[in-house]
Amino acid sequence: MECKSAAAHGEPTGLILSVQRLSTEDGPGIRSTVFFKSCPLSCRWCQNPESISPRPELQWHAPRCLGCRSCVQACPLGCVELRSDGIHIDRGTCDACGACADACPSGALEMLGRRVGAAELAAELSRDAAWYEESGGGVTLSGGEPLAQPSFAAAVLDELHRKGIPAALDTCGMASPQAFSSALSKVDVVLYDLKLADPARHQELTGQPNDVILSNLERAAEAVAARSGGLSLWVRTPLVPGATATRDNIMAIGNLIAKRLDSAAARWELCAFNNLCRDKYRRLGRTWDYADAPLLRRAELEEAAGWARDSGVDPEIVFLTGASRFEGDL
Repeated sequence: MECKSAAAHGEPTGLILSVQRLSTEDGPGIRSTVFFKSCPLSCRWCQNPESISPRPELQWHAPRCLGCRSCVQACPLGCVELRSDGIHIDRGTCDACGACADACPSGALEMLGRRVGAAELAAELSRDAAWYEESGGGVTLSGGEPLAQPSFAAAVLDELHRKGIPAALDTCGMASPQAFSSALSKVDVVLYDLKLADPARHQELTGQPNDVILSNLERAAEAVAARSGGLSLWVRTPLVPGATATRDNIMAIGNLIAKRLDSAAARWELCAFNNLCRDKYRRLGRTWDYADAPLLRRAELEEAAGWARDSGVDPEIVFLTGASRFEGDL
């Protein structure tokens, strides 16, 4: 997991989960999206629970498990146990050394998080340069939260700039003003997650207040104005049943965009909730508050879009993304 060669040469290193290629959902054109590990928020509906912790983690794929006990025998701390219902990991004791995953013959145990150097990662991403050029795409730093590893994110963006590769930042905005401003100067697109307008509700559902997030959003708007077309701001709001997908919240966010961003937002995406991440929580040995929450119906998504268009923003910037619940489902 340690990128020893990069560290030995003084190259900034960071912890990432994966690189998703040929993405069309993380900015304009065809993109390669890098998922960083670590996030300062703990949103109850988080679609990527494996990205929250700043440390490597183990996940267990039950269907792959042979029950061979190789992992139990390999664990130096004795924190892996095979019971009648499968593998159990004492996560309070586990130091994520990876010995059990290395010993697993079927890949049932898997380490989440690999350490890479900035130049190494940029070189990997540059392999898709032809796709970026043809489609007007590029690389998106996502997560987790890329700015939870500010020095590494900045180094990756610098490497991409040297290679002439456009970059986007997908951020929750919970970052220091210095780190955020530095990243703004190195990207062409900012995908800004704005989940809840009410501070108390934001604290309740994400674990953090939203004052820093709103301040950085205004910084992004100022940067858009200062760069005269060189930076595009996309605001993204998840439509989570019973949480963010309420009339009051959508109207309040729209009012905020209209009054505080001064037409800086080129796009406001309302992103439909999905529950495809349920297995991620199981593999990490966690429960999920939204495990039984259904997708929103198309009519409900359209209603939310109507609230957004009536909130004071330019209706042309409002877009719905994601899947809806099939009308025949109960």
